[in-house]
This record gives sequence, C-alpha cells and structure tokens, in this order.
Amino acid sequence: MKREYILVIIEFLWVGLLLTACNSAPNLNSETGLGVEESFSMENKGSDTMVNLALYWAERYQQLNPDFRISVTGGGSGTGITALISNTVDIANASRAIKEEEIVTAQENGVEPVEYIVARDAIAVIVNPHNPVQMLTLQQISDIYSGKITNWMELGGEDRPIVKLSRETNSGTHVYFLEAVIRLGNVDDPTIFSADTLLLPSSEGIIAEVRDNPNAIGYDGLGYIIPEVKVLAIAREPGGIYILPSIETVNENLYPVSRDLYMYTNGQPQKYVQDYITWILSEEGQEIVRDLGFVPVRFDKE
Repeated sequence: MKREYILVIIEFLWVGLLLTACNSAPNLNSETGLGVEESFSMENKGSDTMVNLALYWAERYQQLNPDFRISVTGGGSGTGITALISNTVDIANASRAIKEEEIVTAQENGVEPVEYIVARDAIAVIVNPHNPVQMLTLQQISDIYSGKITNWMELGGEDRPIVKLSRETNSGTHVYFLEAVIRLGNVDDPTIFSADTLLLPSSEGIIAEVRDNPNAIGYDGLGYIIPEVKVLAIAREPGGIYILPSIETVNENLYPVSRDLYMYTNGQPQKYVQDYITWILSEEGQEIVRDLGFVPVRFDKE
C-alpha cells in the first residue's frame, strides 16, 4: 500500500515536470525566430503630417514581425517632442527639427535626443479649383498670411476676401510654415500669422475646407493632396521660376518649400527600436514613403 502511494507521487511529479518542460520550451515564430518571451511593444507618437506614413510603416513591419507591437498616435510634432522630453515614448515623430531650447530641456530631464531623417516632404500651397490664381511668390504668400494682402483681386483673382487656413500652433507644419514662408527664413523677423487666420486641427480639415470654400487658401504636406484642390506653383522671388511640388522638384532642390521629416529617440535606442528605424530607411520602408506621396531619403526608384 505504501509502495503504491509512493509510485503515485512519483508519477504525479513526472507529469508535472513534463508540463513544466512543455510550457518553458521556446515558442518560436517561423518568420522572425523570436520566442513569445521576446515579443516587443513600442510607442510612436507625434507629427500629424507623418501619422499616416507611420501607421503604414507599423502595419507592414508587424506583418513581417508578428511578435512586434507598435502603437502609433498623432497629436502634432510638439506633442511627440514633449513625450520625448518626458521619456514617455520610444520614438517621437516630428515634421520639424527639434529646437535648441527643447534639447536643453530634454538634457535637463536626463534625455539625450538622437535624430533620424526618415523622409522628406513638400508643403503644397492650395486653393479651391475655381480660384483662377495659378501661382504665387513666397513674398506674396507671406503677405497673405501676415494680413498685408486680403483680397484675391490683389493677386489677379476675383474680388473676394481671402480666407486663410493654417494648422494649429502645436503642429510642426505650422512652425515650419511660419519660419520658412511667413518669415522667409529670417530668424530675426517677428512677423506672425494674421489674427484672422483659421487654425484647423488636421491636414484633412484644411483639405476639406479648401475643397469647399472658393475663397480659401491653405497649406499641407504633399502626401495629403487630393485632386479636388488646386496646388499653386511657387517662386522664391518675383521674376523667378514658378515650381510645382513633386518628388522630383524636391530631390532637385527646386521647390522652395520642402523639409525633412524626423524621428527622435532618447539616446541610442534599444536594438528592437533601432532595427525598426533601420527597416524604415531600407528600400522597402522608403518605397512606402514614395507610395504615400512623400519623398524618399534613401531609395529613389526610377
């Protein structure tokens, strides 16, 4: 009786050891070779200009790496950089370069921003298709948004008031447009947006308003432009060549309102984050940039 009892205990322990061994065996993914215990999650936040691009990147990368989870949210470049400074995000997206004072604040918080240029973009100036105006100089656009020019008739259009549309102040596109277009790149110029400029929370909102309002003018990243709005050709100065935005005119430095798009990490990132950024800069990642209407930084398919 006692021997049978001991045998039952031994059998029970043996089954337990087998179950433990099965549970602890690595569950390898056939494509990545990563075990379940090596699955990763990452938070990517910031630029609304980049949010669709970031979502496409994340979706494709997760298809290739099923153990990888990427959360992508917008909110504006300022939101992303604030999250970077507070060290609450793995990657911050920004459609403008981080400012010197932001770097100082980050360093005071123990954060060392590391910058990656992951794509390029053109800022298209857009009007309603019924507006007869076809082209503007940078100075004319500056005069519109600063309130010096208020009627389309002053620009060869109809006698209509100009309705100015802009992204909100937290947007990197707003900051870039202020510095590069309204202030014409002059860091000492105090010119600001006219008080009657309508601030909209999204790129899609600007597109929709320009499409529906014959008096409106707006600006948006090239990847958001639709056929229902008209893109204006821009010249750097009066008498200069008027250029439409495109991948080619950006790459050839012909279009005057183009910029880099950035990702920022806190110091050199962990390997799984670095691997993701490396993939973004690969041929496949940059092909997605092209497909969404932005400008690749590495891969230029003929």
